[in-house]
Amino acid sequence: MEFDGKVALVTGAGSGIGKAAALRLGAGGASVVVISRTLEEVEKTRDAIIKAGGKAIAIDADISEEKEMTKVIEATIKEFKRLDVVVANAGINGMWAPIDDLTPDEWDQTMTVNLRGTYMTLHLAVPHLKKRGGSVIIVSSINGNRTFTSAGATAYSATKAAQVAMAQQLALELGKHKIRVNAVCPGAIDTEIDDNTDKRNVKEAEIPVKWPEGDIPITGGKPGSSDAVADVIAFLASDAARHVTGVPVYVDGGQSLLR
Repeated sequence: MEFDGKVALVTGAGSGIGKAAALRLGAGGASVVVISRTLEEVEKTRDAIIKAGGKAIAIDADISEEKEMTKVIEATIKEFKRLDVVVANAGINGMWAPIDDLTPDEWDQTMTVNLRGTYMTLHLAVPHLKKRGGSVIIVSSINGNRTFTSAGATAYSATKAAQVAMAQQLALELGKHKIRVNAVCPGAIDTEIDDNTDKRNVKEAEIPVKWPEGDIPITGGKPGSSDAVADVIAFLASDAARHVTGVPVYVDGGQSLLR
């Protein structure tokens, strides 16, 4: 019960990595606030935590909207009186298209959710973390950091690179408040995010490459599990990582080393 007495906020907790992280933190004793734009999904996450003996509340909110996230933080403090861990996971793949095909609105949508959403989450949560110290984990990606092979993913890759920069910048800024800030950078993981990826004319931006057989060495080419990422998030959130901050951790089974 490494998180006994702690309160964690997890965005994008309705499925995939966010859900797995929320369940893992709840299993470790944390009271968990689970956030998603889809209330029905996040209620299932809440119910699973409670069924396992934990404490959780579910809130639907758009992480990029100040008023909605203000209500989330207020509800968190009202219910649990404190905040110790923030997992900034919510994000989208958005539209993948050649840069001269990608529209300004499509670019802005990816920036709004992935960057403004991460900013808004931390902007409102940090004042409460400063009271006792805590841990922030930003879910980035190998895209934009170690790999640049997803054709047309310029907007997405830009946001993922920026998230790592945010983690490293804030690790220094917030260290004096005993707040650690790290990033996890997953590779191919068995989430539903690919189902929500829009692609248009990506062949125009593609450079053909023949990968070695099994481009994820540790799993023989198969995607990793959300639980594998959740375990790393839990480590970074825990006191076991008390001297770890400003670090991007690649959770990709060696995938990005081949690219």
